[in-house]
Amino acid sequence: MSGRIIVICGPTASGKTALSVALAKRLGGEVVSADSMQIYRRMDIGTAKPTAEEMQGVPHHMLDVADPGEQYSVSRYAEEAGSCVEKILAGGRVPIVCGGTGLYIDGLIRGAGYQPCGADSGLRDALEREWEQNGPERMLEQLRAADPDSAARLHLNDKRRILRALEVFRATGETITAHNLRTQMTLPRFEAVMLGLTAEPRSLLYDRIDRRVDEMLEQGLLREVRALLDEGLLRGTAAQAIGYKELTDYFRGQATLEQAAELIRRKSRNYAKRQLTWFRRDGRIHWIIRKEDSDLNSILQESTEYLRKHGYTGDEKT
Repeated sequence: MSGRIIVICGPTASGKTALSVALAKRLGGEVVSADSMQIYRRMDIGTAKPTAEEMQGVPHHMLDVADPGEQYSVSRYAEEAGSCVEKILAGGRVPIVCGGTGLYIDGLIRGAGYQPCGADSGLRDALEREWEQNGPERMLEQLRAADPDSAARLHLNDKRRILRALEVFRATGETITAHNLRTQMTLPRFEAVMLGLTAEPRSLLYDRIDRRVDEMLEQGLLREVRALLDEGLLRGTAAQAIGYKELTDYFRGQATLEQAAELIRRKSRNYAKRQLTWFRRDGRIHWIIRKEDSDLNSILQESTEYLRKHGYTGDEKT
């Protein structure tokens, strides 16, 4: 384990960016983005990429590191973001990892040996298509040939576990049992103090999401998507990003602008639900709940008090 990091995670539109910048200024830190779409150049408005004004002079890393359409894996992120963290630590600064992509955060913390098994790896979609084409019997037979022990334990209709076991085997060459055991025994690259930020009641979070979508449209999201389409840059994973796919359909005449905007809001709310499901399973996370009357100062104070218990006193910046 080579160093300590602070992680600010949680659903979209919960206020992670503002908190990470405020903490960085208080603790003498630099921010490392953990957002799977903010890595792409020229995808700024639709990904809520922090502006220079929002950064307030705090150095930010892992933004604009790939072109839209470029394949970008979780393992690549873990390697590149890990290098950023090491440089921040070497400079006597505090790395503050901020984002809502759980796979990226897990990959960064685990470090060496991390394999991109998960919804963002590309394998999941391919296996889903195979399941639809071949049916459960043939997929279970494939698993039986690769991992007979797992196949013997799984029911024919247990699609999720069958695909997961096949996914791990194809990505790593190991059975899922061996992979899980090795992962558990490997020391993480970084020690993480984790803060989760969300808003309650859930309607408050959804209101923040809806307002953000409206602001994105006002800020020029339509122009951003149109320019990317005109230059043929919106391809691959980037083309499926929330906001970009829906507006692409609008430009192709497959939806009205009102329909596209409402779909962006709905998909963003659903994405927030999935993010919460992912992060709630992690017992390391200390949750900070934004209420109707919460402001940045109160959230910053609660965060600072928790971090002080873990050795972050504010003296780091000196």
